[in-house]
Amino acid sequence: MKHCFSALRAGLLLFLAFNAGSLMTAAPAHKLMLLTGQSSKYHDWTKSSPLVKKQLEATGLFTVDVVTTPARGQDMSGFAPDFSPYAAVVVIYEGDDWPAATREAFTAYMKNGGGLVVIHDTDNAFPFWPEWNEMIGIGGWGLKPDGNVGARDESWGPKLRWRDGQQVHDHSPGRAGHPPRHDFTIVTRATDHPIMQGLPAAWLHADDEIYSQLRGPAKNVEILATAKADQTKFPKSSGEHEPMLMTIRYGRGRVFHTTLGHVGPNEQPPFKPLVCVGHVVTLQRGTEWAATGRVTQAVPADFPTETQTSLRAE
Repeated sequence: MKHCFSALRAGLLLFLAFNAGSLMTAAPAHKLMLLTGQSSKYHDWTKSSPLVKKQLEATGLFTVDVVTTPARGQDMSGFAPDFSPYAAVVVIYEGDDWPAATREAFTAYMKNGGGLVVIHDTDNAFPFWPEWNEMIGIGGWGLKPDGNVGARDESWGPKLRWRDGQQVHDHSPGRAGHPPRHDFTIVTRATDHPIMQGLPAAWLHADDEIYSQLRGPAKNVEILATAKADQTKFPKSSGEHEPMLMTIRYGRGRVFHTTLGHVGPNEQPPFKPLVCVGHVVTLQRGTEWAATGRVTQAVPADFPTETQTSLRAE
């Protein structure tokens, strides 16, 4: 009996030792903060944030803690999240300024090697925060002190264009805008970047806005993918290949900026721009890159093609 018990114990220890590696890797490897809580009248964080959390956790790579700001117009003075435990901060936010100390803490977090993921309307936030403008590279509208949109004008810096096979600065006039929502083709520009490796040269994205004429410091930006609206269908569109996916280096930090993912306050599921597989996969891969500097995720079989969109159930 004693011999049998010893054999069982030895077998159990061997089993645990053999499976320790797989047990450890089964747990999500990276902590993310999803920072949200305010939108303009054109967007709805209460619809987009839960879906983004679900999509990121579906990779098995991340645990996601949701941090919510006070509501618009409420006292923000006590809003002071601790960024330090997180591999990356995913931001879905378009609202009141954070306190100065919180902005300084986030700037330090990024300069010291943090990760940032900027989704759609987030690039409209904080037009008067210089460090933020450098982090996101280029941004949209922004609220003026009087509450109207359009803070970012020519004085904020150039637009980014893709012309003749390379990205260029464009200092011409023009404010942020977008044609009506529609399916459009996204073209991969940085085929060797970890986020884009293995993706199709072009793919059809579902029912979204082509953010256009964004501008800012445009420093340390790499355009990953672009889209161009058909001017025969949308005569007022820019006529340019606009950046849709970008990375930015800020200090030792990494930023993934996607202009995709519109959800309005009156919309009901399915939220096609957010459940488009192209958006889901580039968000997942871009977040991993922002958090770690590399991408381990394979391109799934249901990724959209150049002629066919692909949606996932929420």
